[in-house]
Amino acid sequence: MSSNFVMPKQIISGAGALNDAKDVFKKAGKKALIVSGKVMEKVGNVAKVTKILDELSIEYAIYTDITGEPTDVMIEGGLKVYKEENCDFLIGLGGGSPLDSMKAIAALVTNPGKIPDYMGKIITNEVPPMIAIPTTAGTGSEATWFTIITDSEKDIKMLLKGPVLMPDVAIIDYTFTLTSPKSVTAAPGLDALTHAIEGYTSRKAQLLTDTFAVSAVKRIFKYLPIAYNDGSNEEAREQMALAALEAGVVINNSSVTIVHGMSRPIGALFHVPHGMSNAMLMKECFSFALDGAYERFADLGRAIKVAAETDSDKEAAEKFLDAVENICKVCEIPTLEEYGVDREKFFASVDKMADDALASGSPGNTIKDVTKDDVLKIYDALWK
Repeated sequence: MSSNFVMPKQIISGAGALNDAKDVFKKAGKKALIVSGKVMEKVGNVAKVTKILDELSIEYAIYTDITGEPTDVMIEGGLKVYKEENCDFLIGLGGGSPLDSMKAIAALVTNPGKIPDYMGKIITNEVPPMIAIPTTAGTGSEATWFTIITDSEKDIKMLLKGPVLMPDVAIIDYTFTLTSPKSVTAAPGLDALTHAIEGYTSRKAQLLTDTFAVSAVKRIFKYLPIAYNDGSNEEAREQMALAALEAGVVINNSSVTIVHGMSRPIGALFHVPHGMSNAMLMKECFSFALDGAYERFADLGRAIKVAAETDSDKEAAEKFLDAVENICKVCEIPTLEEYGVDREKFFASVDKMADDALASGSPGNTIKDVTKDDVLKIYDALWK
């Protein structure tokens, strides 16, 4: 059976990658819409991009109304600015939310209708050129043709997809992450770990994604604790930026599984940051999936050297899950209760959450079959 493997057309990485990407901006178009957030503007990251555009005499408009959980309303706002300002290409700057928003805005430029019209459908019309500049190491949105946008009326996260949503260029300049606080190091970093593990244990895994997944898992276990405890460590920051890219490439081609399926409803209803809700779920979700994929989890345990070659697959897999639980503790991931989620409201919504999780399609990629009852039991276990 053949496999399809897609990644950005061009990747520029390393310290100073932004400054070395001037030719990319020149070729992209005449006027950019910079899609970002207020924090990126406040800390001067937007100015770093506009400085280069000014040097190149490229016009731009700035849209910074994107928050941590982008909604269809925000996307409509960005589309309005894009059209009113006569832009012809887009630059996404920030974490996963601005990058996802850039893709969604680009999709509506050439595809008629509203964001909910495209939930679960393949977007086919070519979109304007897109340049992705991640400032966190985690989401991997710079390397995927997916975008997640919240339906503000229904409180569900909508998955939009299509090869046309793959950014044309990814600029991976790890120096953007040097000032990231611990919270913006931990949650995205564990999001990347989730991507790599889910991609490796997905029904859709293939040889190429396996290579990227194992590499990402090894980098993250080695370098995330270092970056978390010493944000100025450039080696750790660069390695994490590359791991996030690798893990993004993985899920773009082998997809995510049960963790992401169950995580999205938590984010949509209780506004827990995506990477954090993934981390909260990893132990329970992977414990559930374990007996359907002992060999795959065992491979990862041996790759990070928490398991020996002489260990059985079951033993090695369980040791790997212990390591996953430990790295979440190192990164001080709270429980739902510690984060402040109301228990009564959670269980009042849990039936809808389970339905939304399964409807996303992601749990279906898990090697082990997942039922609604399984999902409900895992949600329940988060409170024990």
